[in-house]
Amino acid sequence: MPPSQTLFDLTGKTLVVIGGASGIGEAVTLGCARHGARVACLDINERAARRVSDEATREGYICEAGALDIRDAQAVERSLDDIAARHGLDVAICTPSINVRKPILRYTDEEVARVLDVNFKGNFNVLRAAGRIMTKQKKGSIILFSSVRSMMVEPGQSVYAATKAGIVQLVKTAAAEFGPHNVRVNAIGPGVIETPLTAPIKANKDWYEAYAAKSVFNRWGRPDELIGPAVFLASDAASYVTGTILFADGGWLAADGRFTPPGM
Repeated sequence: MPPSQTLFDLTGKTLVVIGGASGIGEAVTLGCARHGARVACLDINERAARRVSDEATREGYICEAGALDIRDAQAVERSLDDIAARHGLDVAICTPSINVRKPILRYTDEEVARVLDVNFKGNFNVLRAAGRIMTKQKKGSIILFSSVRSMMVEPGQSVYAATKAGIVQLVKTAAAEFGPHNVRVNAIGPGVIETPLTAPIKANKDWYEAYAAKSVFNRWGRPDELIGPAVFLASDAASYVTGTILFADGGWLAADGRFTPPGM
């Protein structure tokens, strides 16, 4: 066991962040690099991934970039196999998701397929590819991104919420299957975070303020506030943590946020 002052140090670890070119993924990429990891920033937008990689490199950290669409299972396997062959693979973090906000009765087949392909099938592709590498090498940590929507919903969140709940069950099953091979699998469950995915909400003042009020801090979260949970689950500090979801939601799930009784 490492000394307590180095528990969160990622020096010597090779870490892949998929969806690392924007929002939470970008913050996690830079945060993990700054904690000492060799990071591969992969994203469907290769130009944006290279921008993030260049920023980390300018700061003196080790970061490479590449293109990856998690909907392509073979591409996921090739990409992770290549990184593992060159540097090893200690941690795989998958952040991408999409949402189509509309009532169930107005959902088209194409929209259902699109959300499922990215949020569920894409995450499964990453989980399976990383799991094959890590179970063989007998070590590793896999981190998927779920959401508070895995626990509670609102109108218009049917398919998105279902995929986020599904990710939790994927994590639990993979933890049970990969655990005997010393591989940990966990999820992070953000609350409402200011990212490109939530930009339509931010553009609506009433909607934005209603979500802010749901947090006990009365504000939205920032992408950089997901760095800590990711570093923790990637590091030796979480050596006995697997099969769970770590919520970083500003108290969203802890309090209903609707009314403060008189005298409080």
